[in-house]
Amino acid sequence: MEQFDLNTTVRKTVGNGPARVLRRTGHIPAVLYGPKATTVLLSVNVRELEQILKKGGLGQIILNLVIQNGEKTTKPAMIKELQTHPVSGNLIHVDFYEIEMHRKINVMIPVVTKGISKGVENGGLLQIVRRELEVLCLPNDIPKSIEIDITDLDIGESVHSEELVLGENIEFLVDTNFTVVTVLSPKVEELAAEEEEEEEVEEAEGEEEGTPGAAKSTEEE
Repeated sequence: MEQFDLNTTVRKTVGNGPARVLRRTGHIPAVLYGPKATTVLLSVNVRELEQILKKGGLGQIILNLVIQNGEKTTKPAMIKELQTHPVSGNLIHVDFYEIEMHRKINVMIPVVTKGISKGVENGGLLQIVRRELEVLCLPNDIPKSIEIDITDLDIGESVHSEELVLGENIEFLVDTNFTVVTVLSPKVEELAAEEEEEEEVEEAEGEEEGTPGAAKSTEEE
């Protein structure tokens, strides 16, 4: 898997005020931590980070953090959390998690379907039960996605985790055989919709019976 260099600088200040000053210079506050690492406060150039984010999924990007603190040190890391502004959507903070390239890590991998299910062609509805799957693997073995060929999947049929072919050094974290993708019958969908409509009608009737106006009318009769 490709690794990306990202320049960072150790920061000495904390708090909202210094963070705002930092953002005005085109940088955002960051932090690096890990199970065996000392927590380090950093600042990152927003443009550099955004360019890297365009090249891969958030959970699949491996970074070489180049840390400037009088001298350069490089640490392998992944992005643990990105914080964005609730209104503008701009990046405002990032958490990096230091990793060891020879130790397996937990990562979430997106599920991608391939082909058109014959069940869908016959009127069924494709349901992706799990859009991401958690796997355990070495950093260099992280797949971009888990592809599932659904061409032969008919109505009422499913693809389960134990049927998926993963890489040689990739494994699921749980032993349970769970459903990943299924094709539902249109009758099941119609029944679910009808039940939902009936529940809504019953709730509406119950609200009408419980209104002050309805109670008053009954007493007058």
